[in-house]
Amino acid sequence: MAVARSLKLRNGLFAVGRGTRFHPSPFSRARGLSVSASTSGGDGGGGGGGGGAPLPVLIVGAGPVGLVLSILLTKLGVECAIVEKSKTFSSHPQAHFINNRTMEVFRKINGLAEEIQKYQPPVDLWRKFIYCSSLTGSVLGTVDHMQPQDFEKVVSPVSVAHFSQYKLTRLLVEHLKKLNFQIREADNSEGLDCEVPRAREILMGHECISIDTTSNRCVTATVSHIEGGKCKERKFRCSTLVGTDGAGSSVRRLLGISLRGEKDLQKLVSVHFLSKDLGQHLLRERPGMLYFIFNTEAIGVLVAHDLEQGEFVLQMPFYPPQQNVQDFEPKICEKIIFKLVGRELVDIDVIGAKPWVMHAEVAEKFLTCNNRVIIAGDAAHRFPPAGGFGMNTGIQDAHNLAWKLASVLKGISPSSFLHTYEAERKPIAIFNTTLSVQNFKAAMAVPAALGLDPAVANSVHRVVSDGFGSILPSEVQKAILDGAFSLGRAQLSTFLLNENNPLGSSRLAKLKRIFDEGKSLQLQFPAEDLGFRYLDGALIPDVDSTSIPLLRPTGRRRDYIPSADPGSRLPHMNVRLWSDSGKEEKMSTLDLVCGDKIEFVLIIAPIEDSYNLARAAFKVAEEFGVSARVCVVWPVEASNAFGEGSKVALAPWKNYLDVQEVKNPSISSSSSWWELCRMTDRGVILVRPDEHIAWRAKSEIIGDPMLEMRKAFSAVLGVKLKAV
Repeated sequence: MAVARSLKLRNGLFAVGRGTRFHPSPFSRARGLSVSASTSGGDGGGGGGGGGAPLPVLIVGAGPVGLVLSILLTKLGVECAIVEKSKTFSSHPQAHFINNRTMEVFRKINGLAEEIQKYQPPVDLWRKFIYCSSLTGSVLGTVDHMQPQDFEKVVSPVSVAHFSQYKLTRLLVEHLKKLNFQIREADNSEGLDCEVPRAREILMGHECISIDTTSNRCVTATVSHIEGGKCKERKFRCSTLVGTDGAGSSVRRLLGISLRGEKDLQKLVSVHFLSKDLGQHLLRERPGMLYFIFNTEAIGVLVAHDLEQGEFVLQMPFYPPQQNVQDFEPKICEKIIFKLVGRELVDIDVIGAKPWVMHAEVAEKFLTCNNRVIIAGDAAHRFPPAGGFGMNTGIQDAHNLAWKLASVLKGISPSSFLHTYEAERKPIAIFNTTLSVQNFKAAMAVPAALGLDPAVANSVHRVVSDGFGSILPSEVQKAILDGAFSLGRAQLSTFLLNENNPLGSSRLAKLKRIFDEGKSLQLQFPAEDLGFRYLDGALIPDVDSTSIPLLRPTGRRRDYIPSADPGSRLPHMNVRLWSDSGKEEKMSTLDLVCGDKIEFVLIIAPIEDSYNLARAAFKVAEEFGVSARVCVVWPVEASNAFGEGSKVALAPWKNYLDVQEVKNPSISSSSSWWELCRMTDRGVILVRPDEHIAWRAKSEIIGDPMLEMRKAFSAVLGVKLKAV
């Protein structure tokens, strides 16, 4: 009996249905995709006539990156709209691991992080990767990816999460609806005859097929959709267009932006299926997130998106042209799944299968057309899924970009300021690409230890496809390939793979060493997730050379070391907020930064010179048209009356907070705030709206406070310092 097509999770918000298959629109194939990217001379006809002022930002692509960007921009007071070529949001689980830094971003989106934690499966159900001969057979090894410190919230106020992408998308859409966004279907054209799309709309079934930047005043996107069975086109004008339209980005292709890196690392097919029978079995016997299954009949990786609901995605190697999508029809997939499970399932429901190709590439540039067209997320970088860097890196792109776009569109910074987006995010994308490839290769070490080297399988496929086998009929090629793979899988027989067989014993011992030494596929990378640092961009680097050296990717888990170096994410520490009412409120230092406006935070100690600098910061921030907040950090030993002196020292300014360090009971010798930052309490830290450190003075400021703050704000905002 098939599982019902709709799964409801607690409050009924999430539903699992048959995956929508999206193909290039027939009208885009017929017309071809074009771009006019000249930026010289007049309007060039590109902006096309009336319709009022252009929309500030048009986002192409309604995946998590585009949705998060639209939320952040709206909160910062920048109007935007989204066009999405698919008629419906995808119901395929896709990405599912949300790292620490992304969860920190979600904390600032009106409780989104808390919602994810509420609806995700309990951590004990997904903390392990399990390697086995079948889901009911012997276990070859287990790797627990959660360590005690991951639960103590010492380095971050929030933990990582396991939450399917389609569920995240639906939560993001609900948050956009609370911001008065409306979703418009393709066949509802009311009010779309004008050239300026309505702000706060998500236009489904609308594909961007050309981009014209010949106008000096705006970007014009030609958008097509099917209405009444006919193709219709409209031209939408905007000040800035952002492509968040995924790995096969039309925006990137239209602009002629090339990708650099490793193509075609592996071809795979994803099979999305439901089975509460399997989910309940794994809950009882061996709960985990990923199951790596190796037996003589089949090999695959099973992603358990939700054991309680019985939702899974099976990943298997895919070898076209000998194999094609028809080889993965539902009934065939059922048989493969049964082989991997080790028995039949009474309620299996195969929703769909889709092939995909793993790449490791980064776009040569993230901005073009005088900074008026930008790409982010998978449109700018394509990673192997190992480590879950794809969606996380994309959402952090949006977090970096949002406040910068707002600064430019509000007239605070020049358009050249947007170059800092590429200067900061592209090196991170390149780093994460390398790390993902290393993690992918670590995953391949396990089958290689069992005698199934994926490189050999790929070589066999190349010989059959491109070598002597290419002259053979396709049926013969397929038979040769199937025979070769069956022969390879024979090495997984229990006759060979056991402790009593010398070769099998050697392979099992090698496998154990891989697990014990942390050389298999890793889930968490705290040092990289939280410790990434921008070296160039909207920041002022330290003049000395005492910064913590940048890490090189190793593919192994490493602990995060807090740093207050410029470009780093502000370290987390719990602090107690002082108030006149005497009411105690604990918060993270990350909460000192407001996500609803372009505001910089100056963190100081209660010292006279630092108060002087803070008063200068208030004045200079006004000159530059941004908000400033001062945070005065008091030591843990300060009396309960801490903070009383700040009111006098900072008058008449009122946008300040007095906070006191809170000792962490789980750490015997916790550092003070300034020790954590590797600074003295005579230093100061200036924090950007995205919680990254823009500038710091490690010790006392020598010189005119006003001049120092003007230099800092000028450099960070990309505004030339005027003579005063």
